[in-house]
Amino acid sequence: MKTLKRILKFIVISIGVLLIFIAIVLFIDTQSTNYLKVENNKSAHNNSFLITNVNVIPMSQDTVLVDKMVYIKAGIIQNIADNIEIKGVEIIDAKHKYLTPGLIDMHVHIWDRYELGLYLSNGVTAVRNLWGMPMHLRLKEDINNDEIISPLFFTTGPKLTGPEFIGDDNLQLVSPNDAKEKVISYKKRGYDFIKTYYGLTEDIFDAVVEQAIISDIDIVAHPSQKVSYSYHFKQQIKSIEHAEEIIQQPLNYNLLDTLKLKHVFNEYEKSKESFFSPTLTVYNNIYQMLIDDNILESEQLQFINPLIKKVDSKAQFERWYHTKLRDSSIVKTIKKQHDFHLEIVKTLHKNGTTIICGTDSGIGVTVPGFSIHQELAFYKEAGLSNYEVLKTATINASKTHSIMNEMGTIEVGKIANLILIDDNPLLDLSALQNPTTVFIKGRKLNRETLDNYEKQAKNRNNLIASAVRYLENLIIEK
Repeated sequence: MKTLKRILKFIVISIGVLLIFIAIVLFIDTQSTNYLKVENNKSAHNNSFLITNVNVIPMSQDTVLVDKMVYIKAGIIQNIADNIEIKGVEIIDAKHKYLTPGLIDMHVHIWDRYELGLYLSNGVTAVRNLWGMPMHLRLKEDINNDEIISPLFFTTGPKLTGPEFIGDDNLQLVSPNDAKEKVISYKKRGYDFIKTYYGLTEDIFDAVVEQAIISDIDIVAHPSQKVSYSYHFKQQIKSIEHAEEIIQQPLNYNLLDTLKLKHVFNEYEKSKESFFSPTLTVYNNIYQMLIDDNILESEQLQFINPLIKKVDSKAQFERWYHTKLRDSSIVKTIKKQHDFHLEIVKTLHKNGTTIICGTDSGIGVTVPGFSIHQELAFYKEAGLSNYEVLKTATINASKTHSIMNEMGTIEVGKIANLILIDDNPLLDLSALQNPTTVFIKGRKLNRETLDNYEKQAKNRNNLIASAVRYLENLIIEK
């Protein structure tokens, strides 16, 4: 009996020590991102400004409003005019630079708070996180309460999959009733959207859609291979993700199957409610891994979360490296499919499908923030004009969900999520890189501050903290 008591006492003490250790690790990680707190950003205390001598790219139309004034009060755009007389407000002389809406990345995976600064540094003022976990609800609360400087943050719940096991990080639904309960739960807990994923059968998929309508919550669809691709064109599904899923599912990797491809195009053309997020960058990064054996040691990978870099980035690289050793033709195959994705985007855009910018950043070797510029460059390569490219990351993105409607353009009444840049992106998209100033809900972040956000995120040491938060997800959401 005494031995049993000693064992139980040891277990209790061990659990207590472990919990204390975890608390300390998470506290230290949180303290390490104090540079994002509003109180520690003196230049961001004010959210009311009068910007003068600025060329405005409103994105509500393809034009430049030359030499304007823009009045921001309490984070909201109040007036845009040739001359605005207002007293008691800080004046910013834009020196004839260009003011555009902040960029919106509609497909990201957030792993820590450091990444928020990386998005801001690259002019991304809103993100849609598509792999929801409990940590994201806490993050969302801090952002909404204006405790930290961050892009506006929207998140799905955990990925919903069917009965077939496809990984520990997916939420397996075993029945229609189970599906409805999860949708209700995610809405109640504060997740913004539902994400459907691989493996959803028709009956379970129907239950998700039915309950989403009742619960008034939008769905983002990573297509399920258990139903036809056309099954995803439902009113409650606001966007369909990934160009490669068109290749993998309706075409079954046959790039020459023009009849099936035409059917997909026709479905998009008929469904004006379904927006398309191609995520070209994340697939092209497979090609980048194949042609660069040292990519894991590259400069860009120093900005990837250390847990992701150690586990996911490494696993993806090794998978494709060994595939290349077995079959060298894979390099041309992947490049050919990427080029085919460009043709898909070109045709969908030509047919009137609304393209929204998403990078799938935060996994593999797709770097948070920086990757959006590559994604936009691919849309340009696919034949979109600069204005049409910019629409994918501004006004198009903002129209996807009603809760995102108050951003995406520079108009009176919109949230002052803005970027100030030296040159005109309607002439050169690279002008969007390294903005001189970012306004997030009217709060001003200068280039020095944004560079510091990058510096803090580079080679960060929060692997254990990230692992703890991921473990929390596996425990709570299962």
